[in-house]
Amino acid sequence: MSAAIQINDVTKRYGALTVLENIDLEIAPGEFVVFLGPSGCGKSTLLRMIAGLEAVDSGTISLGGDRIDTLPPGKRGVAMVFQSYALYPHMTVSQNMGFGLQNIGVAPRDIDRRVKAAAETLEIAHLLDRKPAKLSGGQRQRVAIGRAIVKEPQAFLFDEPLSNLDAALRGRTRLELAQLHQRLGATMIFVTHDQVEAMTLADRIVILNERRIEQMGAPMEIYQRPATKFVAQFVGTPAMSFLPVSGIEDGARGVTLDVAGAGRVETGVHLPATFARENASLGIRAEDAKVLTPGEDGVPLRVKVVERLGDRAFIYGTLSDGTDFVVEDAGRSTVAAGQEVRIGFDPDALHIFDSAGRAYHHTEGA
Repeated sequence: MSAAIQINDVTKRYGALTVLENIDLEIAPGEFVVFLGPSGCGKSTLLRMIAGLEAVDSGTISLGGDRIDTLPPGKRGVAMVFQSYALYPHMTVSQNMGFGLQNIGVAPRDIDRRVKAAAETLEIAHLLDRKPAKLSGGQRQRVAIGRAIVKEPQAFLFDEPLSNLDAALRGRTRLELAQLHQRLGATMIFVTHDQVEAMTLADRIVILNERRIEQMGAPMEIYQRPATKFVAQFVGTPAMSFLPVSGIEDGARGVTLDVAGAGRVETGVHLPATFARENASLGIRAEDAKVLTPGEDGVPLRVKVVERLGDRAFIYGTLSDGTDFVVEDAGRSTVAAGQEVRIGFDPDALHIFDSAGRAYHHTEGA
């Protein structure tokens, strides 16, 4: 069973410090939403308010059309999976998963049925008689998730549940979570500061920054059309390169920019008449620039470091004015540190930011 979650004009304060302000968000039944943002942005606080572990100072939270922010945690119809597994070491996997149900008086037969069903879903049925000390980190995390599943909640809340796992296990568990969501069809909210987790798992990403929602949308929408400079900097590895703009000239195809270190740059971006042209900047992702063949005319880049990843390489260098820039090249790139190469840009993949950080992009058909 899954249900919609509505967060209406929610604010959270700790004394004089406001950590979340006027948050409005609606999550559809069965949707997997990821709260993404830097440390201290309020993403875990918002999750804890939904769970009932933090009080709401103003606004309302509803689940399935019923207001829940006035209810105690156990009455809200949600189940939370924490960063810490918090398993009882003296209990078996089966006992750990069923303990919460036992505490609220669920019949032993129903507990056994729910535990076995959750164990099958998580592929840990063969571990039910083991104790936590005999489990790997990934297996312990699955037990913690199973403890949430047996509650048969209307929504699952995950607070950075993969952060205790090593890199390889994180990758595997991330895929398992995505498959679990497909099997259960449940409403899920997942908190992370890891953009790979967000891009892999989310139907929709909610980016939080400075007490508010900076942008929300599908993963590739967030990546390809960031609403602000903050989002463009935060989402994507390596980060988007930013170049200062000293002049803007309108054209039929889009504006042409005078860019320090890159000269005249043609774009496919049309700017509104209200665009504040002072202190604008140009944003370029590494894959939207390319290393040109010798003899082609382009922007000179002095190479500092080449990061080789097998299927591709990232070339880190500086433009003629000293601005740092990153360009993607083929995995078999022969570019080496100390070289000067020429680079070119895809006009329709460029981003222009005004002085307030608002983004403008190419519009299809414009």
